[in-house]
Amino acid sequence: MANPTAEWEKVGDKFYRKIQLYTAVFDQDLELENYIVTGCSYGGAIALYRDESKLHSFRGTQASKSSIDLYSCAGKLIRRINWDKGSIKGLGWSEDEKLIVVTADGTVRCYYDLQGDFTQFSLGNGADEYGVESCRFYGHGFVALLSNNHLISVSRYEEPRPKLLVTPPEGNVHSWTLIPPAHTLSRSVEVLLSIGQTMYVVDATESEDRMLDIGPFAHISVSPNGNFIALYTESGRAYVIKSDFQNRLSEHDSRSKIPPKDVQWCGNDAVVIAWEDEVHIIGPNDAAAKYLYDGRVHLIADHDGVRLITNDVCEFLQKVPEVTDEVFRFGTESPASILLDAVEQLEQQSPKADDNIQLIRPNLIEAVGTCVKAAGHEFSIHWQKQLLKAASFGKSVLDIYNSDDFVDMCETLRVLNAVRFYEIGIPLSYEQFLRLTPENLVKRLINRREYLLALRISTYLRLPTDRIYVHWASQKVRVGSEDEDTICRLIVDKLAGKRGISFEEIARAAYDEGRGRLATELLNHEPRAGKQVPLLLNMEEDEIALDKAIQSGDSDLILFVLLQLKKKTASRILLSRPIATALVESSAQTDDGELLKDLYYQDDRRVDGTNVFVREALKQPDSRAAIDKLALAAKLLSDSKETAFELKALQEASALLKMQEAFDRDLTETFTGLSVNETMFKLIKLGYQSRAKKIQSEFKVPEKIAWWIRLRALVSKRDWAELESLSSTRKSPIGWEPFFNLILAAGNPKLASVFIPKAAGGLQSVVVIEMWEKCGMRVKAAEEAVKARDVAAVDRLREAAGQGTVEGREIERLGAGLKR
Repeated sequence: MANPTAEWEKVGDKFYRKIQLYTAVFDQDLELENYIVTGCSYGGAIALYRDESKLHSFRGTQASKSSIDLYSCAGKLIRRINWDKGSIKGLGWSEDEKLIVVTADGTVRCYYDLQGDFTQFSLGNGADEYGVESCRFYGHGFVALLSNNHLISVSRYEEPRPKLLVTPPEGNVHSWTLIPPAHTLSRSVEVLLSIGQTMYVVDATESEDRMLDIGPFAHISVSPNGNFIALYTESGRAYVIKSDFQNRLSEHDSRSKIPPKDVQWCGNDAVVIAWEDEVHIIGPNDAAAKYLYDGRVHLIADHDGVRLITNDVCEFLQKVPEVTDEVFRFGTESPASILLDAVEQLEQQSPKADDNIQLIRPNLIEAVGTCVKAAGHEFSIHWQKQLLKAASFGKSVLDIYNSDDFVDMCETLRVLNAVRFYEIGIPLSYEQFLRLTPENLVKRLINRREYLLALRISTYLRLPTDRIYVHWASQKVRVGSEDEDTICRLIVDKLAGKRGISFEEIARAAYDEGRGRLATELLNHEPRAGKQVPLLLNMEEDEIALDKAIQSGDSDLILFVLLQLKKKTASRILLSRPIATALVESSAQTDDGELLKDLYYQDDRRVDGTNVFVREALKQPDSRAAIDKLALAAKLLSDSKETAFELKALQEASALLKMQEAFDRDLTETFTGLSVNETMFKLIKLGYQSRAKKIQSEFKVPEKIAWWIRLRALVSKRDWAELESLSSTRKSPIGWEPFFNLILAAGNPKLASVFIPKAAGGLQSVVVIEMWEKCGMRVKAAEEAVKARDVAAVDRLREAAGQGTVEGREIERLGAGLKR
């Protein structure tokens, strides 16, 4: 096996290696030089679109149709997206492998699953008027440059809200790039524009001239960590400066009169400059290395290196990791290097193996750890095995060693080797795998429909598998050629017993595909009613949705369904469902009379329907509207003998409202809304006795109630003369004691005393004595006490009047006769 250092190139004091990932990537007749090539980070998919500015060979009408072709890094075609929506000005990827396509008129399509499904939005802000010139993309957003130099930023694709950045100065933009929000102090995207000899930094609040004098720049590139900026001038010189523009770190003269095709960073330590078939890697202090190719080479930058794509080969250029350098570098005598040599000696059954172990025994734990880490950074399976063998040999000699890192690395390498296989074509490095996470790797496999591998990796790494099964089933209902019953049975059998499966999502996919019956069948297997019901409503399966909600026992869910049904006035559905009917009644009592009326009408509940009209009548601002509502209520009851009493009450209420309307019109006060008793009370108080009599007659108010109302009204208006005239009446239907009580409470004890003799006939002497006493007439009270021969009352009254007073002597005189 070739030595790993054979492909290493020294750039300054660091080594860089070029790893061959795949060969025979694209067909030779593809003419890759005529394509725009852009790739997703973390070894993701590659998008090819024919460069509209270049001539190309005519290969027939079919071949000349525009398309965006999605390939794996190994050259396997994932999807061909036919394109007829206008000139493409931006083609890029999000970090979660969404393909973003921006057209000249500002239309943006986000292809989210590598299979042609997309969401679409427009940039607005004048993009359709001035046209998009170019775009630059970062992890979860992008910036578009318009022909008038305006910049439009989109910070996220889930809820796109395009907004204008500050307008930069006028002038020709030679090149531009951006610094992602994660690497700026403002935490918003910053755009670098080469205009004239200098550089402008533009964000949402300001446009700042950085006062450079070495431009114009043909290429600008920002390092993955956002700390450095590579600048390539039109004169062929390359500069590396700090992103705060304070320090110029290095300078390199390419001595090339031909401008390069691309400039990218290789990690954070070197810059890669690519011409048509030549690649230079430039390190600090003007250190450089050169690679030559047979055809056009395209650069795809990643976090820890650069992928180099040609028709023939896909390679990965990166700085040699420190642990790899420590193990393999020529002439090294590190413990890890000696441990690797020891395992090779062991395979040859040489006694030098033990000598090597004893030599590094004090550093054996460190050596084992280095070999484990170095294995992770290797793409060669042979050297992965050798390094892991070395680590295994070393830890077998140790008395105590925690093998968790060793086991984790073995698992990780099995996963990495599986996805690097050319049939899959995701050439992740170890560092990229850690950044991407296993969960997101599984998502990428799902989008490629590599379900079996996704399942095996998830099971192997103890990750949830429900998303894989749901995605597989959703694709099955979309593209399956079998009949619906077969597809349903196949999906249910496959997913039976699997935890966390959302049949609602599968059913939604079926419904979106126009397979309504299949969607309904699949929903029957969804255990969560909250997932079933919304989709059933969308499918207009209202009765099934309501039944599912009722079965769940969730009142909120039932109300949600009822709210949707309310829009369709589907009250007939409720009649056979008492729980739903009760919920509708309780929720609609306060704010939805129309629904209640419809429900009661359907169920022939006339009294309940009448009550709704009555409540509405009570809320009306004027009597005429209230009368109309009561008339409607009466109409509901007109055909039933069982509701004669209710009908009469409604008719009387209407009559009262009409009379009150007349009073409002003729008199100065407002009567509408008062009851019969209140109306009579107010009329008497205002002096309209005859009108009150008419009310009494019209509504057959009993005489006792009429007297009570009259008494309270006269007392309220302090009409003492009228009250005194009533005292001459021979008989009162309510007795005379109420007269005494109300008049006394109103502050007229003299008039109140007039009614004591009239009330005394039916009262006990004790009560009559107390009444006289309340009026301040103790002598009259004493006379009553004498009549009743109540000595104690007389003594009490005399003592209250006081010794020696006229009142006291009179009471004593009356009491003297009693004592004899």
